[in-house]
Amino acid sequence: MAHAIVSSLLDQLKSIAQDQVKEKWRLVTGVEQQVGKLTTNLQAVQAVLEDAEQRQMKQDKAVTFWLDQLRDASYDMEDVLEEWITETRKLQLDEGGDDDDDDNDNAFVSLLTKVCSFLPAASNCFGGFEQLSLRHDIAVKIREISEKLDDIARQKDRFKFVENVSNYVKKPERVRTTSLIDEGEVFGRVDEKSELLSKLLGESSQQHPHIISLVGFGGIGKTTLAQLAYNDDEVKRNFEKVIWVCVSYTFEEIRVAKAIIEGLGESKEASGLSEFQSLMSHIHGSIGGKKIFLVLDDVWDGDSNKWDPFFCCLKNGLHGSKILVTTRNESIARMMGTTESDTIFIEQLAEEECWLFFKQLAFFGRCFEDCERLEPIGRKIARKCKGLPLAAKVIGNLLRSKITVKEWQRILDSEMWKLEEIGQGLLAPLLLSYNDLPSNSMVKRCFSYCAVFPKDYSMNKEELISLWMAQGYFNAEEDEAMEMIGEEYFNILATRSFFQEIEKDEDDDDFLRCKMHDIVHDFAQFVCRKECLWLEIDGNKESVINSFDDKVRHLGLNFEGGAPLPMSIHGLNRLRTLLIDDGSYLNPSLHSSILPGLFSKLVCLRALVIRQSSSFSHPNPYLIAEIPENVGKLIHLKYLNLSKLYIERLPETLCELYNLQKLDIRGCVYLRELPAGIGKLMNMRSLLNGETDSLKYLPLGISRLTSLRTLEKFVVGGGVDGGSTCRLESLKNLQLLRKCGVEGLGNVSHVDEAERLQLYNKKNLIRLYLEFGRAVDGEGEAGRRKNEKDKQLLEALQPPLNVEELRIIFYGGNIFPKWLTSLTNLRDLILFFCFNCEHLPPLGKLPLEELGLLNLKSVKRVGNEFLGIEESSEDDPSSSSSSSSSSSSVIAFPKLKSLEIWGMEELEKWNYRITRKGNISIMPRLSALSICDCPKLKLLPDYILQTTTLQELRIEDCPILEERYRAGKGQDWHKISHIPHIKWSP
Repeated sequence: MAHAIVSSLLDQLKSIAQDQVKEKWRLVTGVEQQVGKLTTNLQAVQAVLEDAEQRQMKQDKAVTFWLDQLRDASYDMEDVLEEWITETRKLQLDEGGDDDDDDNDNAFVSLLTKVCSFLPAASNCFGGFEQLSLRHDIAVKIREISEKLDDIARQKDRFKFVENVSNYVKKPERVRTTSLIDEGEVFGRVDEKSELLSKLLGESSQQHPHIISLVGFGGIGKTTLAQLAYNDDEVKRNFEKVIWVCVSYTFEEIRVAKAIIEGLGESKEASGLSEFQSLMSHIHGSIGGKKIFLVLDDVWDGDSNKWDPFFCCLKNGLHGSKILVTTRNESIARMMGTTESDTIFIEQLAEEECWLFFKQLAFFGRCFEDCERLEPIGRKIARKCKGLPLAAKVIGNLLRSKITVKEWQRILDSEMWKLEEIGQGLLAPLLLSYNDLPSNSMVKRCFSYCAVFPKDYSMNKEELISLWMAQGYFNAEEDEAMEMIGEEYFNILATRSFFQEIEKDEDDDDFLRCKMHDIVHDFAQFVCRKECLWLEIDGNKESVINSFDDKVRHLGLNFEGGAPLPMSIHGLNRLRTLLIDDGSYLNPSLHSSILPGLFSKLVCLRALVIRQSSSFSHPNPYLIAEIPENVGKLIHLKYLNLSKLYIERLPETLCELYNLQKLDIRGCVYLRELPAGIGKLMNMRSLLNGETDSLKYLPLGISRLTSLRTLEKFVVGGGVDGGSTCRLESLKNLQLLRKCGVEGLGNVSHVDEAERLQLYNKKNLIRLYLEFGRAVDGEGEAGRRKNEKDKQLLEALQPPLNVEELRIIFYGGNIFPKWLTSLTNLRDLILFFCFNCEHLPPLGKLPLEELGLLNLKSVKRVGNEFLGIEESSEDDPSSSSSSSSSSSSVIAFPKLKSLEIWGMEELEKWNYRITRKGNISIMPRLSALSICDCPKLKLLPDYILQTTTLQELRIEDCPILEERYRAGKGQDWHKISHIPHIKWSP
């Protein structure tokens, strides 16, 4: 941890020095000397940090105290330096105004140079010039903290640290793309599984419900075994309902009750229930006469008074119902009512089983000779895992990238194996992987930061990367690709098994969410040295917060039942992260009046996330409805998430957050406007403002946010005063955009606005949504005008060739532009509510993987033109023997996996009449086909139905098709009966 913090601080100092040269200004006399001294001291400290941190892992208390001092001083210095940088940016903006004048930088440099030149050497630019906002106290802080670090640097000599203890460190290859290897079959556990299934499927004991427990150490495989049983087909047939509930460390009765109701499939019926008694009554009634199988995974709480109400109502289930409990503690199994004969103790894997599991991971993809050479030492390493599946998995994945015997021997000989006192032996293999993470990056810091979340928490990858970025964990010189660096770091941690239960996007196989195993979470908490804390606030946690106030930098709070915000949080003035989850809609813990006091104290925050339960159909007046003016005090803030709050406006002072990189206001459905000065937020990279229905216009300052990569919603015009709202040309300077959604294209006055935008030159743009005005009757004059205008406008809005995802919505033209077929990187296309188009564009040659044709109400036929294949005949002279060889095999939609056709009310025919010579393949990779609300469609093409890759077919609200293909009855049922998953209208 200290190594990463010092590295970050050195990067910051280096950046300041580079800025002096680049901007031609010099630091104030005295401060410049301090910066130079700081750099020298920190470089000397950095050289010994690897040895110091290894000694800290061995519980050297003196070294630990020294590292804590170093960490705290480095954090303080980071704060002060960032304050200096922020003040200079503010001065630059204040002096330069809001104009986009290239001379502003030079004007600022000239001004600062003149001001400093008039000061005596003992003075500085901070004092006496409040109009420049460069305060004297910043210089004082720099001097004071520099003296602390000077003392810390001198203290290092008494520990006799070894400099650069690891001379074998090399720069790792950058991970551009990674693929998480499937864990494969579970090795061993044959006897345990057989025993468990026997108990689940056999006759029940006199006990009702029959409770079975899996008991074993963390990471031993209890949950895996429970999952095997839960997903067993015979088990599912034996029970009317199978329910999975993760109880986790904090036993929350209401959450567990709601999870059981959700497992019963009755969330809607119980959506209005909030009292524990009501939830229990609902469960009692719902399971009456039903044979259920309930898994209670990861039980920690042994308070029988909390569990008795559950067992009482679960007794209403049919005799033969079973409950499976997994826990680390045998006494909890006994408390739950499990007899000794129904307790299955999960032991370590046998040596050979552990070796096979380890071998599958560590030897993946290796040639026979490499496997033979590495097997002897590999067996020794696997033996060191002591039969723990988690250890075998972590070390196996680590060694997958190690090629030489020397590298494997280093892992075997590592002293970290001796740290069996940490986590009873489980943390030793984790330390190995942790220490093997790239030493010249901030991956270790990213990992330890995850301890801010509670155990068993499902971490959203997008938000996790945003939080990492807000803490400055991605190197400054990699600024242009910070989001990609975050993706890379996430993938590194995932592929080395620091993350588990990774949820992927079904469409593009991208990672979405993940969890950390409890043992890995314990390890992250150990590494972060109590910097990260998550609390469940129920009114009794005040003392816990107080006990951590001098250490905690990253805090997560989960409020339940209207518990008040602990006042002691105001004392945590060094907090850098605050995550607030207020889960009580009826009795919220947070309201607008609390925020001013919070913002006035927590001025070091880099990331602030505020979430409140909401019901937009019945707004609660006690929820947060406004953001206070003093939000501008949070000058270090880089990530602000206010999504789904009830706010109607954002204060103008928000524009003083010059370091803000990401603003998330998605789902703020009452938000009407953004602050006029938003153009000051020059470091903004992501403006997530989708699903803001009341936001009808954007201020002109958007055009100055040239660092933007993501702009979810850009509205053309729409304001009362047209001169103060964005025009289409406002996007021209945003050359770094990767994702952009454009709404209000109907407000574009002249087509030449679109032409001047030169959208095709935005080479970074990969995701583009174009929404025209709402549909107009195409028969009338207004409809004809919209048709012609939209047609010209869309033609002028040709995107760059590298665009991968495109949405065209409410387009009023009757034909699609020709450029659509030139997008050779297009993977995902949706055409939505394009009412006047009678023919589909020829898309067959594009590398599309997903295609949606939604509400194209004028299309009556899908034919050959859709395939984009040129016709030929026997009389065509071009069909000579010389050319037939190259055109003998043609594939239309070669990569298409998913096709959705919805709301095409006039569509009657979908067929292809192929006269071309040679073999023609149509959609050979199609795996999912969805046809909905096409009442006139009579027949599906055999080309599509005969493909062996089709796994899912959905036919809804298509009466003719449903009659024709209905299971067992329709005349063409035999053509689709081979498809594994078929869904019909309910």
